[in-house]
Amino acid sequence: MPSPEFTLGVEEEYLTVDAETFDLAPVPDRMLEQAKEKLGGKVSPEFRDCMIEIGTGVCGNVAEAREELRMLRRSLAEIADGHGLTIAAVSCHPFGNPEETSTGHSDRYDAIAEDIGGIARRLMTCGMHVHVGLGEDEELRIDLMQQFTNFLPFVLALSASSPFWRGEDTKLSSWRLNVFDSVPRTGLPPLFGSWSDYRRTVDVLVETGIVEDASKIWWDLRPSEAWPTLEVRIADVMPRMEEALSVAAFIQAAMAMLWRLKTHSQRWRLYDRFLIEENRWRAQRYGSAGTLLDLGRRELRPLRDLLEELIEQMEAEAAALSCLPELRGTLDIVTNGTSADRQRRVYAAARDDGASGQDALRAVMRAVTAEFREGL
Repeated sequence: MPSPEFTLGVEEEYLTVDAETFDLAPVPDRMLEQAKEKLGGKVSPEFRDCMIEIGTGVCGNVAEAREELRMLRRSLAEIADGHGLTIAAVSCHPFGNPEETSTGHSDRYDAIAEDIGGIARRLMTCGMHVHVGLGEDEELRIDLMQQFTNFLPFVLALSASSPFWRGEDTKLSSWRLNVFDSVPRTGLPPLFGSWSDYRRTVDVLVETGIVEDASKIWWDLRPSEAWPTLEVRIADVMPRMEEALSVAAFIQAAMAMLWRLKTHSQRWRLYDRFLIEENRWRAQRYGSAGTLLDLGRRELRPLRDLLEELIEQMEAEAAALSCLPELRGTLDIVTNGTSADRQRRVYAAARDDGASGQDALRAVMRAVTAEFREGL
């Protein structure tokens, strides 16, 4: 069985904010035009007028993804500077009110807002989507989708960047998921026995006119409608580019490991979705500092211990894919804390220095926008 190439594509959604006040600010038409002139189809508007999305091309490895992301982030930051704005790669604005913003520069987003009704009023969240190229074998994509579902809580725990919402600490590491889960056709993907099972299910929605195509199905993990990839969609967007690349390396190496097991007539056990949902919730609530269910041992264990075991099993694949340092970088995230942890530390330090709650939240935004520019 020939090996897939396990190519990477990374999409990131950002917020645009005023460079002085860090309030949400709409993307000016001219800024979007300049971005498209420079970046072409790698930049696009998003659901809110204060959001913008970038996407890399097909990258052969993490090193190529780094160069593309660096170029895209740097270019967008420079263009935003010319409009008195700055870019925030954070999944929820700490104090902004989504109901005071409009949908983005697209009839598609107006149609989605109409379709989901009042849910749209609070839908202002940013994520990172990672595509892994698996070739034209559709059955392989469905098979690995089922198995990789076990790994989704790890991706969420490592990427968490949305602890604050409308001026309050939510006590969750990823509030974004709480918002996005209110949208239809989200959450963990169902179990499918084959590609034909998947297509039959999706085609019911298409043929009845509920959705135009499978791109309107927003599961945490899905086969891409446009490319021969699996798309992991559960991650919060991360301010630090290197942390984003570590999470991408984890996803890429895990899928390569699952493929290797398949070639030896082995596979990851498919656990009950109820138990995976519990781990998903624990990752959303506690981030990388918490515990997850070890479904094999039937006990709670620190995420770090589970992650170390997974990395050991993925090391050969990561080395072959030239992403072993980035994969090991996920342990640095656990050691140093996620963006959500850092945001809370910045907030607490500002409050200790006498800042008001609002000014402390502005300090959080100052920190995350500075992190966006690291390494650019």
